[in-house]
Amino acid sequence: MLTALHVEERTLFKKLDINLIIVIFALNVIGLINLYSATHGPTSTDVASLFIQQIVWLAAGWSIFLLVTIVDYSIVSRIALVIYGLNLLAILYVTFFGKVALGAQRWIDLGFFRYQPSETMKLALIMLMAKILSTRSTHGPGMGFKEMWLPLLALLIPFGLVVEQPDLGTAMMLAAIGGSMLIFAKIRKSILASCIVLGIIAIPVAWKFVLHDYQKNRVFTFLSPASDPRGTGYNSIQSKIAVGSGRFFGKGFMMGTQSQLEFLPERHTDFIFSVLSEEHGFVGSLAVIGLFAFLFITGIRIASNARDKFGALLTVGVLCYIFWHMFINIGMVIGLLPIVGVPLPLLSYGGSGMITTMAGMGLVSSVAYRRYLF
Repeated sequence: MLTALHVEERTLFKKLDINLIIVIFALNVIGLINLYSATHGPTSTDVASLFIQQIVWLAAGWSIFLLVTIVDYSIVSRIALVIYGLNLLAILYVTFFGKVALGAQRWIDLGFFRYQPSETMKLALIMLMAKILSTRSTHGPGMGFKEMWLPLLALLIPFGLVVEQPDLGTAMMLAAIGGSMLIFAKIRKSILASCIVLGIIAIPVAWKFVLHDYQKNRVFTFLSPASDPRGTGYNSIQSKIAVGSGRFFGKGFMMGTQSQLEFLPERHTDFIFSVLSEEHGFVGSLAVIGLFAFLFITGIRIASNARDKFGALLTVGVLCYIFWHMFINIGMVIGLLPIVGVPLPLLSYGGSGMITTMAGMGLVSSVAYRRYLF
């Protein structure tokens, strides 16, 4: 009896994608090392407790990862609409009763935890769009407006609500994730070209009627951060100083002056990559980007070996979520993109972000776990 159980346990272990687990764990460890440095400088006070909190979020995240891995991902298809609906209700609740911080109303204060519904909406959107798109045919020239209206509606509703919070960064992330999934599911070239043209036309309209003054200032700051070095340009300038001063090998662990002396803003969340670059240099930065590249390669392999279309789309959606967060975060800290509130997945501090990311990775792991089941 015991022998049979041991054989079954070994069989279950072999079904796990070890490469996926290793690369996620490696990024988590690097994130903790950088968070410890960012929150334990000589002038740090209450932020030091954030390191302990992050360990708690990581423990919760890995528990969710394993739980989601064990559960058959096909169940997600049946409950995707319910999860999406609950997230919409949570976003509506935030609109009227949410906690205001940093000039935006984005959080629900649960006492022990500030929950950000727009963060978990990213994963809910991936689930629902994967469910809808898995029923669409990929033969022929691709989907037309008749096949696209429902997934577009699923995307536009939370996009509009999040823009109103206002949280343009998260809204753009929703658009990037949903748009990437639509392109992967195959849409007609004429529709894709029309969307690009409409997007270009929408830019001046959004600038005139949608963007708030502080959002416009972010664009001006991106174009000329030196025009207001102590005001709107401060974050961008300090981040680029931190990244550049790390040079090839970095200044060493807890030796980064920009982060340790608190010149670098939000160094435990949006600018965690700046801390990494300053202390570990080009080599350390390249190593982290290499780990993300390995994560994407592993995810693409899992998607290509998925037992069904829904599993493949679910995996692609989570990969899009990770990619766009990484691309925008690194782009903004090195000055190639405007600064928006987008954390670096698996490294930045944050409860909602960490749990959402690990749940998404759990879905990918669930797809990989069942690649042997036909």
